[in-house]
Amino acid sequence: MVFTPDYVAPDAPPAFEDMCGEVWTQICRHECAFSPDIFFDKMMNLIKNPNINSSWLFRADIVYDDASSPARIGEVEDESRPRVREVKNIPRTRILIRTLVPRNTLRDAPVNQTCTFHQHSSQGEEDLIRSLVIYIPHVDSVEDYPFYHPKVRGVAHYHEWDASTGAGFISIHFLPFADIPVAADKNLQRIAYHLLEVLHKHGEGVAKGYVKRVQHDMIVPQIKFQDRYAELKGKYARSLIGEWDEKTDPVKHVFEDLGIAAFLIEMWMTMYREHPFPGFVDIGCGNGLLVHILNQEGYSGWGFDARSRGSWQKYASPCSASPTGSSLAQRLLLPSIIQSTTSSPMDPATTHDGVFPTGTFIISNHADELTPWTPLLATLSSSPFLVIPCCSHALSGARQRHPPPKDKSKGSSTYASLVEWTRHIMERCGWEVETETLRIPSTRNIGLVGRRRTAEEVDILQIIAEFGGADGFASNVEQLLKGGPRGH
Repeated sequence: MVFTPDYVAPDAPPAFEDMCGEVWTQICRHECAFSPDIFFDKMMNLIKNPNINSSWLFRADIVYDDASSPARIGEVEDESRPRVREVKNIPRTRILIRTLVPRNTLRDAPVNQTCTFHQHSSQGEEDLIRSLVIYIPHVDSVEDYPFYHPKVRGVAHYHEWDASTGAGFISIHFLPFADIPVAADKNLQRIAYHLLEVLHKHGEGVAKGYVKRVQHDMIVPQIKFQDRYAELKGKYARSLIGEWDEKTDPVKHVFEDLGIAAFLIEMWMTMYREHPFPGFVDIGCGNGLLVHILNQEGYSGWGFDARSRGSWQKYASPCSASPTGSSLAQRLLLPSIIQSTTSSPMDPATTHDGVFPTGTFIISNHADELTPWTPLLATLSSSPFLVIPCCSHALSGARQRHPPPKDKSKGSSTYASLVEWTRHIMERCGWEVETETLRIPSTRNIGLVGRRRTAEEVDILQIIAEFGGADGFASNVEQLLKGGPRGH
């Protein structure tokens, strides 16, 4: 259903009174069915995650919060001191200062904002609760505003709630510049509509019992990931996209692999803080870009795939861990654990047995037939790993849709079923499963990490049998040599 707020006449009286005597212009309002507690909770989430409202923004860094450090205000730099607006009869309850961090800091500079929370409960007949959240940018001239910030001196989200009826209204208000009439500015009208729509959607979702399924930043903090990603993007994106040799979409693949690289690097910095990096192997490495980026960043490792790619000539570099001496090699993976069941002997010039030096970090990024094998190979080599499932296969290498998760909150799609099935294999192999919803431009963005053991001794052959067996794996993967490269 289309969101249709009511637009307020430009000459309508203000909904609240600024103690400085300045007039806030109400732009639009809409009825709501969520309480003040939900309003403040959702506003806090929007303050911490401005990227929800603007794709130009990466995140917000909270540089001051009087709820957690009330005495610290004197230590804040002058340009970061709070710019507080007091409102008549709606007392202020909290002050925060956030720094808005844009995605492209070469185009737009970060900007500080004072965010204040206000609330008043009437003690009369109306039983009305009025709640307010105000944003004041630390910018003095309209010429200095970055592109991503509306050209107003303040933004207010207002919530009115009648506790007796369980109904209320939300509205958006701007504190305008004298020479920018907000009622006639279509861009500001559009921004107000969007801000109100997002608040309404999030608040109503909670009121109706919606529970967020996706949880980001469980392994790597958002700030660390985004800073690393921005650094990698600035160093490599333009040249990688401009020199793309594959037939696939360069923007999607470059940004996706930069995101995965940023996640891995930040996770590795924690994992190997006190130990040398053991090297990595990317099984089913595809175009080899992820291997190339990690090598460029100083992480030694190699990758292999059943088919070579034209881009390998550009991305390959010397690597002593690789059987060919190159960081990218053409090999068909035939796990040592099942080689005894194949009719023909393994040729080491064309195949790999899936046994790696102990501790080698295994990357399995959209590796398809190798996805369910990743925790098994990691167990055999005592190696930590990251697996990002994509297409659904059995241990035999044949395409297969797995049973949906018993936990209905996880969904029942083919992808959800594959992720859950892979998780069960990891658990059965004795791995503690960590899950990260990766910040990459792909709907296949669930990363399952195994880096801690819950059981040391497991029977790999028994596990393979429990999960359907591996009969036909060799013949199925050999078919990969006869087909063309896949697009993911």
